[in-house]
Amino acid sequence: MQPLALFDLDRTLVDLDAAFLRWATEFAEQRRLGPEEVAWLAALDRHVHPRRDLFFAEVRARYSLAESVEELLAACRRRMPDLVECYPGVLAGLAQLRARGWRVGIVTNGALGNQLGKLQRTGLANVIDGYAVSGAEGVSKPELGLFQIAAQRCGATLNGGGWMVGDNLIADIQGARTAGLRTIWIDRGTWPGDEHHADYVVTDAVEAIAIIARRTRAR
Repeated sequence: MQPLALFDLDRTLVDLDAAFLRWATEFAEQRRLGPEEVAWLAALDRHVHPRRDLFFAEVRARYSLAESVEELLAACRRRMPDLVECYPGVLAGLAQLRARGWRVGIVTNGALGNQLGKLQRTGLANVIDGYAVSGAEGVSKPELGLFQIAAQRCGATLNGGGWMVGDNLIADIQGARTAGLRTIWIDRGTWPGDEHHADYVVTDAVEAIAIIARRTRAR
C-alpha cells in the first residue's frame, strides 16, 4: 500500500462545533439576543447540519431579520475561518507523517473560500501535500471523483490504496471504501446505533494518525 493518508476537514481536523459556538455567541451579542438564544442556535445547527441554508432560514424567521438567507450564510462563511482551530495535536501529527514520507491530503465538502480560509488560517495548508474541495471541483463526497482529485494532488493514485480518516459514515467512510481506501472513523457520538464498516474506530484524529503510522509505515 502506498503511503497516502487523506483526511476530512470539519469535525475531523478542525473543531467546527467550538467555532460555531463562538460565532453564535457573537451573533447573539450583535443582535442583542438573550444568552438562551445561543443554546437555541446550537441546537438548531445540530438538527439541520450540514444544511446551513435551512439553518439561516429558521434563524431569519425567528428573529424577523431583514437580511436574506444568502446574505446571512455568506457572512457566516466569511467569519468562520477566523474562528476555527485545529484539535490539539493535529498539526504536529500531520507534520510527523509527512516527515516519515507520507503524502497527506484533505478531502472536504463545502464552499471553496470558506474551506480554503480554514486551511490557511489554521496552518493546515503548511502540513499537507494537497487538497480537494467540493465547491471548487463540482463533485462531492461520497462520490469517487473527489477522492481521485485529492490523491492526484498528493502525487498519488487511488489504485495504490491508502487511508481515509473522517467523522461522517457516508461521505467519508462509505465513500473512501468505494474508492478502495482503508478507513478510520472518528466517532463523535452523532451516529448512534448506525452500522459501519470502518477498519478502525477512534475518538480523535491524533489517534487515527498514530494508527496509520504504526500499521502501514512509509518506505
